[in-house]
Amino acid sequence: MSGPRRSAPSAAWLGLVPFAAYVVLFLAVPTILAIGSGFFTKDGSFTWSNVSALGDPVVLATFANSAGLSLLTAVVGAIVGALVCYALLGMNPDGAVRSTVDAAAGVLAQFGGVMLAFAFIATIGIQGVLKLFLQDTFGVDIFANGTWLYELPGLILPYIYFQIPLMVITFMPALAALKPQWAEANLTLGGTSSSFWLRIGIPVLAPSFLASLLLLFANAFSSYATAAALASQGAQIVPLQIRAALTSETVLGRENLAGALALGMIVIVGVVMALYSLIQRRAARWQS
Repeated sequence: MSGPRRSAPSAAWLGLVPFAAYVVLFLAVPTILAIGSGFFTKDGSFTWSNVSALGDPVVLATFANSAGLSLLTAVVGAIVGALVCYALLGMNPDGAVRSTVDAAAGVLAQFGGVMLAFAFIATIGIQGVLKLFLQDTFGVDIFANGTWLYELPGLILPYIYFQIPLMVITFMPALAALKPQWAEANLTLGGTSSSFWLRIGIPVLAPSFLASLLLLFANAFSSYATAAALASQGAQIVPLQIRAALTSETVLGRENLAGALALGMIVIVGVVMALYSLIQRRAARWQS
């Protein structure tokens, strides 16, 4: 009696080969090289000095700046984005307004880097249109206390600019998945609109909101191009500190410090994305 036949490998797996090659070449290999370089000196000998630099007060302050900036823009983006989603909830999903907002959110969430930095410089920069208008018309100088746009506070507005559309993209499906039957059952049992949101809507949406908040935090924490274009001097956040470590021969007396900084970023983003995955799986239970 012959044993059970083994199914032949499906040819459909071949379609994953280009994607797998892309992930290996442009994600896995650079990550391994970045992490590995943090444990070696310039001449290739093993060392802990680069990793120990993560405890340096300057480096810790840089990580704190990145975490604070990411948390602030994530919270603001999540709240404003959730309000936009709530406003869109009562509109026709196939209507012109909903379609326009969805399309705009998809575009603006990816609008960053040098283009976004230039847009803010042209608008509220030293010679920006809005800045000159406020100064010439109302006598208001937004840079009276310093040119904050080119420093750490100047990154808040550009980051919020792409955080809000990202929140709309990620949170709208969860909000739209609320079943009308739940609202009808709430009304049948004598509930009100406020009781529906307090006892049903908000508890059900809380995991999705928190997951989106974590995603926004990771998105801001790992952003580089916009900050690099705006803050050309200094290294107040981790991505810019990595740039400084790569472009200078030594930083704080340690070579290959960029690898250690990258390791710290990967650990933080990895923890955040792991929490995101766990919460998202919990939120998917009622959405399926």
